Amino acid sequence: MTIRLCAIIPCFDAATTVGEVVAATLAQVERVIVVDDGSSDGGAGLAAAAGAEVVRHATNLGKGAALRSGLERARQEGFSHVVTLDADGQHLAGEIAILGTAARRHPRSIVLGIRARGDDRDIAARNRFGNAFADWWVGLAAGLRLADSQSGFRIYPIAETLALDATAERFAWESEILILAGRRGLPVLQREVETWYPPAALRRSHYEPWRDTVAIIATVVPWLCGLKR
Repeated sequence: MTIRLCAIIPCFDAATTVGEVVAATLAQVERVIVVDDGSSDGGAGLAAAAGAEVVRHATNLGKGAALRSGLERARQEGFSHVVTLDADGQHLAGEIAILGTAARRHPRSIVLGIRARGDDRDIAARNRFGNAFADWWVGLAAGLRLADSQSGFRIYPIAETLALDATAERFAWESEILILAGRRGLPVLQREVETWYPPAALRRSHYEPWRDTVAIIATVVPWLCGLKR
């Protein structure tokens, strides 16, 4: 099946990397939409100079809001699917083809990019624990076996994803989408991809372990307790 695919890159203070990410991604897809989520480092201008369409949030609203804004813009522009990548360069644009093959064969499915074995050797132990914790509990709430529930490298069918009406904030939005998909019968496919992690000294994450882990727990618990269906 022919799908029309664009990329969404949520961006918050990623001026050092976002231009290269945009350029690499434009070699793989028709259009790149960068959602500048209240950055103050000039990254929006660099993204635009590299060829991206830029949607701006006046203040930082979090990754969930950025993804919703990108999905809405992509729908307005006639795309059927989006691939989401982080602005820090960890998701390799060349791997989009792996997810795209699955999306073309199963156009009503979310396709989740799973970090290849061995790529986590430079990830802090607390992050490995946090990912495993989330995989178990998000998977339990969704009724799915998830290998990397916190991966932001995904393809979403736009109409089906927006119809799920996820409302969680920040990083918890990506967990809620998987729970809603599992509960409502939207297939979630998983494909192994290569991932690059910068050296620890250069790595900058906006994931706040305590706040964002608690938010994911707060997203999961109502489903497990039967408060949401």
